[in-house]
Amino acid sequence: MNKKTVRDIDVSGKRVLVRVDFNVPLDDQQHITDDTRIVAALPTIRYLLDHGAAVILMSHLGRPKGQPVAAMRLAPIAIRLSELLKLPVETTADCIGPEAEQKAKALQAGQVLLLENLRFHKEEEKNDPEFARQLAALGDLYVNDAFGTAHRAHASTEGVTHTLPGVSGFLVEKEINFLGSALEHPQRPFVAIVGGAKVSDKIAVLERLISLADSILIGGGMANTFLKAQGYEIGDSLLEESKVDVARELITKAKEQGKQFVLPTDVVIADRFAADANHKVVAATEVPQGWRILDIGPATIQDFYAVLAKAQTIVWNGTLGVAEMPAFAKGTEATIQHLVERTQAGATTIIGGGDSAAAVEQAGAASKMSHVSTGGGASLEFLEGRILPGVAALQDK
Repeated sequence: MNKKTVRDIDVSGKRVLVRVDFNVPLDDQQHITDDTRIVAALPTIRYLLDHGAAVILMSHLGRPKGQPVAAMRLAPIAIRLSELLKLPVETTADCIGPEAEQKAKALQAGQVLLLENLRFHKEEEKNDPEFARQLAALGDLYVNDAFGTAHRAHASTEGVTHTLPGVSGFLVEKEINFLGSALEHPQRPFVAIVGGAKVSDKIAVLERLISLADSILIGGGMANTFLKAQGYEIGDSLLEESKVDVARELITKAKEQGKQFVLPTDVVIADRFAADANHKVVAATEVPQGWRILDIGPATIQDFYAVLAKAQTIVWNGTLGVAEMPAFAKGTEATIQHLVERTQAGATTIIGGGDSAAAVEQAGAASKMSHVSTGGGASLEFLEGRILPGVAALQDK
């Protein structure tokens, strides 16, 4: 990565404003159900504290649409962060204004302050210059360690860099290095697994991966549109009718470039979209009317495994079935197991955020992969080859 990181600047005695991604899931009792994103930010926070900085953290949580929402306050996150750091973490009632300014100014080296939810102000997502200036005024230096929002030009990710010199934290550096090396200098064979519900969400990433990868494995709801493009009947399955021609073009493009483009040969179908629906395995060519495809079948799992068994670099984005329903999570679960085996055999395995990352976390397999991205949308846009505003805004080495 050609951007400066916290290693490249002197932070001693400085107030360092850090954009983190603490957008974590909470239950009805305001308890954090998954602290992965908080844990991911710890290396940068600890480095800054160890090097004599006062650390001011800022994050969003949920979608409060520009106004305070009690259930989206960051107090539970401050409590968890305090437990992890074994340090008190002070909070503010707002991310800007007199109280935030006073607490930021009084912060001493080795202390941590967590500002209130950035998105309680509509100016955050609008990248309002005055709001960005008020945030920037709280610190002497800026660090972006929120890869999950790096694809957005918001006040806290891009706007503040017009006032404060900005560098990358360790998490952003790790994300860019893993995803970048996988795309630019992959060990081959390079296999991409692409799932999820819609082809429309993945057209750009598929076009790029067809040019870069040796094999592309297709699953999830989006596979239905590709099956339809092959002339198969898919019953009542999810279908993007307007993208059938695009799917056909992508298959043709892969063939013309000599790439392996693997579609399901068998599927798990259900008589309705429900966890307790009647279900069975059929050939992908024999889906009856009134039934819908909800997972890849056992033969397809074996087809995928045959390709993955030789792979040296694997990038996966999107689940391969309705993974939140146990009966239709077999394809996703088997793929996780295959990737664990490949990692143990020395292959590089990268999980590109979003639902696939959540499935890997839930399976307890995150530590067994080479890298699990913390940014769904950001990793997808990076895979597409797009510039991420939150990274572009940082200082070059």
